[in-house]
Parts: sequence; structure tokens; C-alpha cells
Amino acid sequence: MPSTVGSNPQIALHSPVCDALQVHFQTVRDVHMRELFAADALRFERFSLQTGDILLDYSKNRITEETMQLLVQLAEVADVAGWRNRMFAGEKINNTEGRAVLHTALRNRSNTPVMVDDEDVMPAVNKVLERIGVFAEQVRSGAWLGFTGKPIVDVVNIGIGGSDLGPHMVYQALKVCRHPRLKMHFISNIDGAHVKEKLETLDPETTLFIVASKTFTTQETMTNAHYARGWFLQHAHEKAHIARHFVAVSTNEEAVTDFGIDPGNMFGFWDWVGGRYSLWSAIGLSIVLAVGEKNFLALLDGAHAMDTHFRDAPLAQNMPVILALLGVWYSNFFGAESQAVLPYDHYLRSLPLYLQQADMESNGKSVDRDGQVVDYSTGPIIWGTTGINGQHAFYQLIHQGTRLIPADFIISVTEPSGMQEHHDILMANFLAQTEALMRGRTQQECLTTGVTPPISPKVFAGNHPSNALLLNELTPYTLGMLIALYEHKIFVQGIIWNLNSYDQWGVELGKQLAKRIQPELVAEDSVKTHDASTNGLINHYRQLRNK
Repeated sequence: MPSTVGSNPQIALHSPVCDALQVHFQTVRDVHMRELFAADALRFERFSLQTGDILLDYSKNRITEETMQLLVQLAEVADVAGWRNRMFAGEKINNTEGRAVLHTALRNRSNTPVMVDDEDVMPAVNKVLERIGVFAEQVRSGAWLGFTGKPIVDVVNIGIGGSDLGPHMVYQALKVCRHPRLKMHFISNIDGAHVKEKLETLDPETTLFIVASKTFTTQETMTNAHYARGWFLQHAHEKAHIARHFVAVSTNEEAVTDFGIDPGNMFGFWDWVGGRYSLWSAIGLSIVLAVGEKNFLALLDGAHAMDTHFRDAPLAQNMPVILALLGVWYSNFFGAESQAVLPYDHYLRSLPLYLQQADMESNGKSVDRDGQVVDYSTGPIIWGTTGINGQHAFYQLIHQGTRLIPADFIISVTEPSGMQEHHDILMANFLAQTEALMRGRTQQECLTTGVTPPISPKVFAGNHPSNALLLNELTPYTLGMLIALYEHKIFVQGIIWNLNSYDQWGVELGKQLAKRIQPELVAEDSVKTHDASTNGLINHYRQLRNK
């Protein structure tokens, strides 16, 4: 629970409404959801919300109407609405880097002006969108030919972080929309085995590489890109052929040209597009190649629909706000340390991985936007996998372990593959798990014989919270809505925790130290400039490496 000693009343978790929530928490902390459902036949109607093609059922949470009223007041004290409006207006809410936060402009399908430094960014956004659409159609139609006159068959996206996780997740999710000839591959790992094994399966005459790096200096991406370039030239020999097989998503035209890529095939984006929010930009080129411009625009349409809902709906009926407030309720009052994301859909199997970066890189912080160390919990650990596999792995811990782990269950109602019996089994398990987590099983319900241990090992305490998100169908449109839903949830939680959710200074120190250590791995003399552990590990590696 948050501390309010020596508090700053301008921070939501140091405000009087937070004190009221703590008092309320003491009255409901031990109330079982069985009792809440038994007392209210309309609980589902009261605590569910339909927005477009997504239904959110949040009735299986340890909440009452008073809980939600107080949580909404917490959002009001934090000025969530005001910060939301500042974000959409292009104000530089990324205060540590002096940048606007405008991934929403990338999917602004209303095309209303969005101003940054007194300039409407929408013409530039639309121009890049048009250019990637034209290029993608050339490749998809077979008009774009490799250096031997053959059409492209394989496309390799070389990136890291947001330049990899987002496009890869969407590519998997939209399998039913994929081009029948083109196959997408994603290389991100600096472990050489990844790029080496992938290239062994490809034909250089029919392979196109997308090098995704804003600065064109990202170490992991450029190391893999140069390896791919060398592999290609072993077969093509002439550097002029690089222009037919490599394109760039970058803003560094000089470096792109030096690499051998035609600057006409460089697709840019802007500093107000954070990496983990960039799949809507030219970083999504691999998505457009895979599913086509029409489906990519539908993805943007869905995200824009959720943007509109988030911007216009009252806080108490606002889906991203509700999810965010429930997360704060469990993190800051119940002491939950993690959040499980459990898609019951094979095509959404990479969604938990994507949300790990989106959430933990955004709100995994202990210094607030005012430069003060926080005295309350911030971003939770995000984890999960596809539902049925999870049931046979870690659900035991969620059901009967000692930790409270809120969970989001996600499923599409419509079966995309025509295997309805499989989908009915999937849906039955989806519904059963949320019910089992809520209800549990009492000692009395476990009694089947007259002889039992003091507490049956079959007892489930229950009272474990979950949200159920039902998509009408997994389409580009609903996927766009779903991704934007989580983006805005993260934003709201960051505002309540008084964080800048759009920088990531915590990852910089490791990068800086890696650049210092790398030349030491091949130094002649023993390394003594670090702590004893790091020195010992470096010298051990050097000894074995030299052998």
C-alpha cells in the first residue's frame, strides 16, 4: 500500500482520495467475490463495457461500486483527462527528452490537424504512409525484382525492441490476411546463431531486407544488417545490387546511403514516435508487405477508434481507464507484483511479449516526472502465454499459490480456421478458468469421503481477479483496437504514478558499459578496471576465447 507520510498532495497516491481508498480497502479486502455475485444479480451488466468490437467484463474483480467511484476520483485527482488532452494536442509531455508523444497521430484517420512546434504533422504522416503503400504493392505484385530478375519471396525485418516486437506480433496475429507468396522473418537477437541459421534457409536472389533503425547506428541491428549485407554480396558480388534487396526505416540518410541502400527506399519517422509505440509508422513496413495496405489501414482504423473512445468517453465508462485503475487497485493496495496476459488465441501468442516491453519499459521506474524517488509501487511485471498452454504450466500457481496475480483473459468469439469444435473447447476453458479463479473450491465442496486431511489439497481459495476481453473476431481492425487499448492503459497508469512513460533511461547504462567492455574482451592485459566479479568474468571469457 502507498505511504502518505510527508506526502505531496499533487500526486494522486499522496492525496486524500488515496487515504479514502485505503480505508475502503480495509472493508473489502477480505470480501469474497462469491458473496458479491450472490448479492447482485446484475453484477455483469454493472461491471462490463462494450466498445466497438471489444467487450470487457471486469465483474470478476474485487470491487464494488464504491471502489470504482473512488478509483475514478483518483484518476481525476491525477488529472488523467488533462494529460490525455495534452498528449493528443502534441504537447511535449515526454519532459526528460523534450518531445511530444504522438503515436496517435500515426493512426489519425480523421486527419484533423495535429500540431508540433506550430506545424501540422499530418501531411508528413500521410506522405510516408502513401510511400510505404506504393512500395509494398510493388513487392506484393511481383513488379519489384531482385538482381537476377526474380520476384521477392522472403522479407527479413532486422530490428530490435519496438522495431521487432510490434511488427512480429502483428504479423503473427494477422495470419489469415497474409500474402500467399511472401514470407516474413524477424531477426533481432545479437546472438550470431539467430541471423546465421535464418540466412541459411533463404535464397539471396529472392530475399528483401528491411533494416529498421532510426539512427542507423543501433549496435544489435547494424551488426546483423552488416552480416546480412556480407552474406548477400557473397552471392551477388556487386554492391550496386544491394539497392534491390535492402531498404531502410531510418532518418539517417547519409548512413543509409553509405550502406548501399537507395535513399529513395528509406522510410522515415519522427522523434515523437517512441520505439515501443512505432508499429503504426514506417516501422510497420513488414506488416504492410505481409497483409497489404488495405489491412494495414484497417489496423490504423481500429486503433483510431480506440483513441476516439479514450479521448471522448467519461472516465467511469472508459475502457483503458478502467483497466488502468484496476491495475492500480491491485498494485498499490493489494500489493500485487505482476499482471498475467493470457490470450486464448494461437495467433496472439506474442502479445504478452509485446506488452512486456510496452508496459515495463514505460512504467518500470522509481523516479517520477518531478525527479523524486517514489514511495509506492509502479509498473508491474507483465508475463503470460497462450491460455491452454498456460493451464498446463503455471496456472497452478495462480490458482493455489500464495501470490495475488490479476490476469487478463483475451479471446475472439469467431473461429478463424473453421475448426469450430476446437474453438468451443477453447472457449469453454477460457470461461471455466475465469470462473474457477473467482469461485475457488471450499473444503466442504471437496468432501467426497468421510476421511480427509485437515485441509484438502483440492481447496482453492478463489477470489483471484481477472478481466475477460472478448473480440467479435480477430481482424486488423479489432487488433488495432486491442493494441491501442493497452497503450492507453499504460499511459493512464503512468499519469497516476506521476511517471514519464515515454523515456527509458534505465536501459542506457547497460549499453554504455557494454561499449566499454567490448574492447576489453580482446585486450592483451588482464582487466582490472571493474568490480571483482566483472573483472573475473571478463578474464575468464578472454582466457577461453583465446584458446
